[in-house]
Formats: sequence, C-alpha cells, structure tokens
Amino acid sequence: MDDLIINEVNNDEKLVPANMGNKVEVDSMDEVIRLFGAFDENLVIIESETNTKIKTDDNCIKIKSNDGNNENVDVARTVIEKLLLMLRKGEAINRGRIRYAIDLVKDGNADLIEELVDDVVAFTNKGRQIKCKTIGQKRYVSALKQNTVVFGVGPAGTGKTYLAVAMAVLAFKNKEVNKIILTRPAVEAGEKLGFLPGDLQNKVDPYLRPLYDALYDFLGAEGYKNLAERGAIEVAPLAYMRGRTLNDAYIILDEAQNCTIEQMKMFLTRFGENSRVVVTGDITQIDLPRDRKSGLIHALNVLKDVEGIKMVYLTHKDVVRHELVQRIIRAYDQASKREEQSDERRQKQMQEKENK
Repeated sequence: MDDLIINEVNNDEKLVPANMGNKVEVDSMDEVIRLFGAFDENLVIIESETNTKIKTDDNCIKIKSNDGNNENVDVARTVIEKLLLMLRKGEAINRGRIRYAIDLVKDGNADLIEELVDDVVAFTNKGRQIKCKTIGQKRYVSALKQNTVVFGVGPAGTGKTYLAVAMAVLAFKNKEVNKIILTRPAVEAGEKLGFLPGDLQNKVDPYLRPLYDALYDFLGAEGYKNLAERGAIEVAPLAYMRGRTLNDAYIILDEAQNCTIEQMKMFLTRFGENSRVVVTGDITQIDLPRDRKSGLIHALNVLKDVEGIKMVYLTHKDVVRHELVQRIIRAYDQASKREEQSDERRQKQMQEKENK
C-alpha cells in the first residue's frame, strides 16, 4: 500500500497510483510561501480558477479535484509547475500573471509561458529587464522587429506605447536609426489650449507626458536631456510633422485614435529612407467631435492589405496594469456590444414599420 494514495471522488474512496500526476515537487517551504503569496492569495486564485483543493505535504504540493475531473488537476499542476519555474528564474508573480498563466494552460499553450519568461526585450536605464508579459505583446514586439510600419491597437494598459519606445531606444542604441521622433495629436478634451497657462510648449507638454515618462525610463532624465539637446530625440505635437521628410528615424505616433483622416494621411507620408513607423491607439477612447471620423479606424480599413504594414490587435487579456483594469475594459466592451445590439434592433423595428 506504500505506493498508493486515497483520493475522494463523489464521496467514494478509490485507490489510485501515487504517480497519477497530482503532485508537484518543491525545493523548500520558502518556495511554497512565495508561490502561495501573502495570506495564500495566489493559492486562492489557482484553486478557484481550476476547481481544485491544493495543500502541501513535506516537500511536495498535492492537488485534488473538487468534482472528480482529472483535467482540473492537470491544469492546476501545470500552472504550479510553470509558476515555480518563473520563481526560480527570479520572476515576480502577481494575480494578473497567475490568471494569464491559467488561461494559457487551459488553451493548451503552456509552453508559451516559458517563452515569455526567457524573452528579454530591453533594459531600462536602471538595468531592469523588460519582457513581454502576454502573447499579444510578444506578437507586437515581433511585428516591430520585422516590419517598416506597425499599427498597435488595443485598450489602455497593454504596453503599446511603452514597448514601442523600448524598441525605438534599442534601434537607436544599435545605430539602426539616427533619431527618435515621438508625437501625439493635441486633442482638446474639455479645456481649450489657449486658456491653459504658459507658452506653446507648456500647453502641449501635458499631452506628451506619457512619452517623456517612457523615454526617462530607458534613457534617464540626463540621458534624455543630452540627446534632446543634440536633436537626436524629438517629442512634439502631430501638427509639427507637416511638411517634413523624416529619414533614418524611428517615428512613433501615439493616441492615434484622435487623429483625423487628413492628419493620419499626412503623418504616414512623412517618413523617408531607413525609417520605421509605429502607430498606437485605442479605438474605444476617441476624443474627436462626433462629426469627425477617426483617422486610425479609417487607416486600419484602407491599409489592411498593404504589403509592409503589420496590424497587431491587443485585447483586455494583454492588459498588464492592475487586474481590475481588465475587468473594467471587459465591462465596457460588453456594454458597448449591448448598445450596438439595441441599436440594431431599433433600426430593424423602424425598417419593419416603414415597410408596412
């Protein structure tokens, strides 16, 4: 009986081999503590998402399905193995990463978790490693490496701008380009620019702050200042791009959903030889007047079949901010779909009345 354990399934006792895959070996209890998290908050997530009961016994973790479904045990075991691998490689574990790992395992993509752990995109000015945290981010970075023009479209918090700046700085340091240009449309949201204090630069700087923040992360404040004074880095409103030809540059247009069609066309015809272009935006957060169509939405339709242009769509699953941000985005998406369905029903009813 030494090689047998007892599992409870449907209140019946059943003898099964001890190597049925419901155990995970651990190196130490310290490893278990880091895996389970403060007050077992990580453990609670794994158990609830996989419908299992998990406990420790000596130097192993034991898993039991709550409903007798061995697939639940397999999912939980694989997730725990991958999370332990991340911990052993010095990776931090939080609730968002745990839920994402569970989603990947359930979708049969467990091996991709290791790829994300090993794939370093860049280093910050302080030496911190920047890695893709989701498969969507990995596809995005791959597109940035391989294409001349890339559209990164997705909700807030998916790393669209940050990863684009990381790749721009990397290209600059590798002498692939001689200049980095970051731009945004200065769309007025409730306040007129003319009423804000200061000169023109003071008025537009708040719109460009996220770009400055990303550059400071990778170059440091002093490094950014030196390169800006040399003209190697330029951060400016989109209006400043008109009439220019930009050669040997890495050009990023952020918040592109707030471009008009005319502005987008103007921007996309500015780049010259040996330049790279990245356009990022969130088509669910358009601040343009209702009578103006977003240049980003228009460009995604017009340019979808143009060779050399890659479009990467990120979703709420790629959000790497607080996990609550994912739920907020999902709730808004669902509300938007309900509104669309309601509008369609109203239009159909009106059409039926007219036909009568």
